[in-house]
Amino acid sequence: MKKVLLPLLIVSALFKAQTSINVFSQIVFYDGYAANVSQPVPANTIRLANSRYTRKLTDAELNSFQNKIQMNVTIGALCDNYDRIGGVHIALVPKGQASYTMSDPLVKRFEVGRYITPFMNKNISPTQVPYTYDVDNLYAVFSNAALRTAYDIWVELDVFGVPYAANTQVAGCANRNDVFAGTLTFVTSNDPTISNNYNTILPLLDSNTLNNYNNTDAPGETVRLVNFNLTQTAANPKFFIVTSPHGAGTNGEEYVRRQNFVSLDNTQVLTFMPGGKSCEPYRTYNTQGNGIYGTTPKTTAWWTAWNNWCPGDSVPIRSFSVSSLSAGNHILKYEVPDAEFFNQDGQIVLSMYMQSLNQTLSVKDVSTTDVSIYPNPTADYVTVKGQKKVKLISVFSADGRKLSETGGSTADLTAYPAGTYMLDITLEGGIRFMHKVIKK
Repeated sequence: MKKVLLPLLIVSALFKAQTSINVFSQIVFYDGYAANVSQPVPANTIRLANSRYTRKLTDAELNSFQNKIQMNVTIGALCDNYDRIGGVHIALVPKGQASYTMSDPLVKRFEVGRYITPFMNKNISPTQVPYTYDVDNLYAVFSNAALRTAYDIWVELDVFGVPYAANTQVAGCANRNDVFAGTLTFVTSNDPTISNNYNTILPLLDSNTLNNYNNTDAPGETVRLVNFNLTQTAANPKFFIVTSPHGAGTNGEEYVRRQNFVSLDNTQVLTFMPGGKSCEPYRTYNTQGNGIYGTTPKTTAWWTAWNNWCPGDSVPIRSFSVSSLSAGNHILKYEVPDAEFFNQDGQIVLSMYMQSLNQTLSVKDVSTTDVSIYPNPTADYVTVKGQKKVKLISVFSADGRKLSETGGSTADLTAYPAGTYMLDITLEGGIRFMHKVIKK
């Protein structure tokens, strides 16, 4: 008998019992466009806005995390019956600061989960929709002693809703401004098979929006540059990206699937097209009649022809890794070349952060720059316009030959045959990046 029990005891010791940390329980969100409500909030919770709440994790809670972490979010129907965007964010707040605001410049924030609510009628079951995320990488944040010495760790839950349609369409919602209820729980345990390869965190972007910032619908103008300057080499860095297109009008961005490109220091590291899955598994949560699901099931081909996400589903967390990044300046470039923002409507919501093996990792600066490079394709000229002045544009052929150089913001391609060219662009402040253009 002992020969049987001993291995069982060893396995039991390795796989410790699960621990649950409840952060929010049925917390109520209100009209995102209205002034902040004054309804009481649970103890130790702060209402940052009608659409977002935050709570500091205690030392006891942080100490209870183990290397396997599952994050469970449940959104309950109240008086919003449309598909809305929501998410979970980690906020690093200077140690001992009792409260903060959304715009506090000292707070470093990164998004760890995003979801889209379904079309729900609060009077029809199911009235709740679950979202589950594997976030083992957060153990490196919650257990980092150096990080916890400098910062308190807060968890934010948000969902931006409005009650106006439900006020007239959902029984019992007249004159109400409560839109959803939210619950967030972490479930953690020890798993010796998990190798945690991260020790630190570098927030880069949190829910940054890209949307016709140059007041135009011309394609080729959705380029975001993230410039960061490392003070030391980053070992085995991994980048996490959460992005989703929105815009519900005719030809809106959420109805058109487009290629997304990510490059790091002029090397393309990630290419993807959001969506591409059937939304039928989420039909059960869409209890309010809507024009997306209709009354009958749709084929996978029908869904994948256009959908970027499903009402009632979580948004994928994409990632890429590199072997190392040297100390000094680096540029992440994110672009959706075909985005149009029809009728100047809609937006792309982008979040990025990085983790690495370093015990600590600091930067001199993290900044973002939006640029427009248009038209692309072009018959003759390409203009570069953005928040920073263009200092230099060099044109290179596809085989790497330098063809021309100009100190202005417009590159002249009229003398060259149709094909692919690379622009080497330098902006004021030393930001430099490459961009592909097509001559037709």
